[in-house]
Amino acid sequence: MHVGAKEYGPIVRINVFHRASVIITSPELVKVFLLSPQYKKDARIYSKLQSLFGERFLGRGLVSELDHELWQKQRRILDLAFHRSYLTNSMGAINEKVKQMMEILEAKADGKTEVCMEDIIYSTVYAISAKILFGMELKSLFDEQKTFLLAIRNIIEGITLADNPFSKFSLRKRKLINKTQESVRLLRQMGKEWIKYRREAVQNGQEFPQDVITQMLKGEAEEGINDEFMVDNFVTFLIAGSETSSNQILLALMELQRHPKIVEQLHAEVDEVIGSKKIIEYQDLGKLQYLSQVLKEILRLYPPVVGTVRWLEKDTVVDGILIPGCTSLFVCLSFHNWLQSKLGNGEDLGQGPNFAYFPFSLGPRSCIGQYFSQMEVKVLMAKLFQRLEFQMVPGQSFGILDSVTLKPKDGLVCTLKPWGS
Repeated sequence: MHVGAKEYGPIVRINVFHRASVIITSPELVKVFLLSPQYKKDARIYSKLQSLFGERFLGRGLVSELDHELWQKQRRILDLAFHRSYLTNSMGAINEKVKQMMEILEAKADGKTEVCMEDIIYSTVYAISAKILFGMELKSLFDEQKTFLLAIRNIIEGITLADNPFSKFSLRKRKLINKTQESVRLLRQMGKEWIKYRREAVQNGQEFPQDVITQMLKGEAEEGINDEFMVDNFVTFLIAGSETSSNQILLALMELQRHPKIVEQLHAEVDEVIGSKKIIEYQDLGKLQYLSQVLKEILRLYPPVVGTVRWLEKDTVVDGILIPGCTSLFVCLSFHNWLQSKLGNGEDLGQGPNFAYFPFSLGPRSCIGQYFSQMEVKVLMAKLFQRLEFQMVPGQSFGILDSVTLKPKDGLVCTLKPWGS
């Protein structure tokens, strides 16, 4: 396949390690393969997430579970933790963590100090996810999190490395493999300890919000729902909740550097809707319509993951093209930016295929946390544009890195100034 090509059809045939694979890029065909229950997740791909270099990783959690019946049980149990009524009551916790973030950033807003936005955004989103999803209170945005954030980064690098089936035989990669294994064990141990604490506290009559752990403990009576399953989902949501929202914010801040007029409009809307309010209320979010449009455009260009993989068991004719059975289908949610991430240089590839908006996938296995993600992203972005101006430090590219999720290649280092100064 010629990666630099500018015109693509709806289907691109490729061959990966002598296994038949097909990339689906047409929005219409994306809908077909994601909405239909007959196309299941490719076991040979998703089994790689169940264990990582011999360590149980996501196990049989919501993302990696392949048995449809057990997946449905999990989804039914966990849906309640992502119900809108619970999440809207979480605005106080989101505002609290964002306030801590703003205090750190405003102390550096002298127009000269270089700030790694990747570090501060990841720390804030991680703290929000830990609080709202698991009831874990992290008093400091940095000190208590460094070990766990580093573990997540090691794991993300390890997942990327594991895509190469020969990596485990490479002596040069042994250090990263060891760090990945240690990081997986660290996160799983944290999950085991926190679940044990919550179970004992509930048995002693202590009350907790209806978060992910509460719902999982309620579902213990369900067949197949045990401690290992709970830890699987603890790790799944901890990593997914940190990665996807953080990268959307970072990509938005990076992309907006190229659009100063849009930045002006964002500041104007935030000034009108939020003004000088210290606390952003739930009803404010619906009024930030221009910000919503910007964030949706970022998701269209840079979805949390560029695609998902389905398994085609039987020969199937699609758009007059025969796809043989026993084929992996890479259902691409953003083919344009998948190619850009492979080029790695931020090059404009032209319009490519007709785009469609599937940032959180479609069908029954669409992202369970999409509403929560967009709530916290909107609060963070509104606060950033209420108080600060951003300028990328020269020398950075607008390149995209595909490391499980899409993110800015250079991490986004900025100088900051108070808005309107």
